[in-house]
Amino acid sequence: MKALVYEGPRTLNLREVDLQELKPDEVLIRVERVGICGSELGGYMGHNSLRKPPLIMGHEFAGIIERLGEQVSTIQVGERVTANPLITCGSCQYCRNGQSQLCGERALLGAHRPGAFAEFVAVPARNVYAIPDHVTVEEGAFAEPFACAVHICRLMELTPMDRLLIYGAGPIGLFALQAAQVYGLRDIVIVDLNESRLEIARELGGIGVSGLDQLDEQSAGGFDAVLDAVGAEVTRRKSVEAVRPGGQIIFTGLHESESKLAINDMIRSEASIKGAFAYSQEDFETAVKWISQGRVNLLKWTETVDISEGKASFEKLIAGPGKTAKILLSL
Repeated sequence: MKALVYEGPRTLNLREVDLQELKPDEVLIRVERVGICGSELGGYMGHNSLRKPPLIMGHEFAGIIERLGEQVSTIQVGERVTANPLITCGSCQYCRNGQSQLCGERALLGAHRPGAFAEFVAVPARNVYAIPDHVTVEEGAFAEPFACAVHICRLMELTPMDRLLIYGAGPIGLFALQAAQVYGLRDIVIVDLNESRLEIARELGGIGVSGLDQLDEQSAGGFDAVLDAVGAEVTRRKSVEAVRPGGQIIFTGLHESESKLAINDMIRSEASIKGAFAYSQEDFETAVKWISQGRVNLLKWTETVDISEGKASFEKLIAGPGKTAKILLSL
């Protein structure tokens, strides 16, 4: 099969590779669309320890069931599907308690196993979700990043009157903006240095603020909840400064592994600090449902290109994609 193979820093090549062996409980999906994730940009540049060459990356995808493992009876060949790429054991305490993203045996397609930058990808049947006829294959590929946003907003326990601040107008920040709107929030400020991305945020109904030090008018009284979708020391520090006493801070960006924070300030203000990693099975199912209900959409700001342009697409995202929130590769 044809696959886009990561072979070293800034090295992606389209290759012919062997088709994956299908296990009895798996299905083979013919990939139609697969998104490029920010974590994969880091991997492409050699900055992500999870992604080691040679590797077929890709975990945000949708396609059509091509073949069934001998134990699979719940899905039909020809069904249009998306898939939760986070494969877990299903039996540990975390999996049983609805926290499957914390499973000690978790494995991510496109990192620990061959991913979806290929014509075909093998996935456990329990991780596969049918997408309705009215949902486009592009929207189906949004399920994974939107599930991250659903998880973030669930951890925040948002209410309609909350004021939310988001650092980072990349895909996760923009999806979090839309997920928060499902919770009824209307006062959502999103901060970024990229004016093109802020234009998208404003068109989605957010209050776009350019630069880290331009929040004076919007931040009076502090924010009930703050999301750092960047993961730099400066955005983490600004998040602590922006939250109101007793408010919530969610750290989900992974740009820097360590940061100095004003811990005494957090103690005195009783700010609640949480990390948000990936999503639970319930979050993924919610994402698929909300997409099918038309509650989220980035199609207007999504570019779809052939997988032969994969390397060029990675370089475009690194250099600056303009008013493009997402690039999907087509097979």
